[in-house]
Amino acid sequence: MRHYEETLKQALPTSLTGSVVEIIGSTAAVADFPAPVGAVVEIDRASGGTVRGEVIGFRDRWTLVFPYQSLAGIRRGGRVKLVRTVRQLRVGDGLLGRVIDAHGRCVDGRPQPMLNQRCRLDREPPLASERPRIVEPFATGVRSIDGLLRCGRGQRLGIFAGAGVGKSVLLGMMSRYTEADVNIIALVGERGRELNDFIERDLGRAGLAKSVVVVSTSNEPALQRVKAAYTATTVAEYFRDQGKNVLLMVDSVTRFAMALREIGLATGEPPATRGYPPSVFATLPQLVERAGTTAKGSITAFYSVLVEGDDPNEPVADTMRGLLDGHLWLSRKLASAGHFPAIDLLESISRLMSDITPPEELAAAQTIRSLLATYREHEDMITIGAYRKGSNRKVDTAIDMQEGISRFLQQQVSERSSLAETTQRLLALGAECRVRLESTPPVPVPTAAPTAAPIGAPIAAPPVAPAAV
Repeated sequence: MRHYEETLKQALPTSLTGSVVEIIGSTAAVADFPAPVGAVVEIDRASGGTVRGEVIGFRDRWTLVFPYQSLAGIRRGGRVKLVRTVRQLRVGDGLLGRVIDAHGRCVDGRPQPMLNQRCRLDREPPLASERPRIVEPFATGVRSIDGLLRCGRGQRLGIFAGAGVGKSVLLGMMSRYTEADVNIIALVGERGRELNDFIERDLGRAGLAKSVVVVSTSNEPALQRVKAAYTATTVAEYFRDQGKNVLLMVDSVTRFAMALREIGLATGEPPATRGYPPSVFATLPQLVERAGTTAKGSITAFYSVLVEGDDPNEPVADTMRGLLDGHLWLSRKLASAGHFPAIDLLESISRLMSDITPPEELAAAQTIRSLLATYREHEDMITIGAYRKGSNRKVDTAIDMQEGISRFLQQQVSERSSLAETTQRLLALGAECRVRLESTPPVPVPTAAPTAAPIGAPIAAPPVAPAAV
């Protein structure tokens, strides 16, 4: 009953109405309409029907409404009616295996499920003092992540990549092979054709059965794209409260930030960093902090970040690195060479790996990373043949183990690697690397042969025998 009492206290009478006085870009300015920010409204079209929108701010005496649909057909003086003041979403187990839009409506052509529970879209994150420590590993089914970038239940990581480097395929592998009880996948601002490609090619029937896919394509208004990320997070929170181990994937948070930028500029916010208004960087932590562990369950979150021009220091990527508990960097160079998944291990990090990994596995991972770093440092010399074998024992080992390490890191899309199998191969590879480092004697460097005297140099006289006495 307490939940219903709080809802009633925040409710306003739905008979509140106003009228459109101006259209500013994609925003409708409404007069005599004191609805709160976040309220859902309906605007009458001149040709019949209505357009739903949401209150996003105020300017002078006007209330600014951003639409969920096109504003075509809206005229000056059109009536605006308040629908509800609290943004809620219908949730329930009936969402499993379904594809929904930003409002929680199923769009997969099947009947709408019976959902009796409601959750607020703007729910507060768990209190910091109530978050349990992350102590259990989370198996993604991807060998390079579970072996060398292990994450824990409730950890939040970013997948940083340029366009076409394979982040969507990597997300599909994780959703198909993960140990999570439920997958929540948000496709924010993606191309329309990618939905069925992702479901049929990457996710598969088995992955879809335990997943909820939230989709808002690039042609939809910015408010829809923003709401899709909140909807996915709200559904994930519902299953977490049921005691589930949830995997939340948002692809991509960059398009979420772009939609926030569009809304912020429409309300008159000044652009700050590369055209992004300050509200974007205030909203990002509010979204990602809702993931994590509670006393009931966990949300392990992966947020893909579309890096513009492969620049790791662009504003959204730089902000997300500071908010998350680690990041995976996908390299275009590795992808071009057919190395999949194209995770650049030396540019990636999991900040909780040392807390959730046994010492022997951690030592093996550090040995492999050290050899990778050594090989990259001397790669140019090795490639052009300037490095002479035997000059450095560690470089020799890095060269000898390069093929074995690459086989461990590469994985086919159809190949599943359990955490036990990954651990076994990691320990074996680490042991082989250590044996080679400790037992391989340095090869003696051959000395240079004596060279002939240069042309024109004086010829030394032969030794003269002592004269006989």
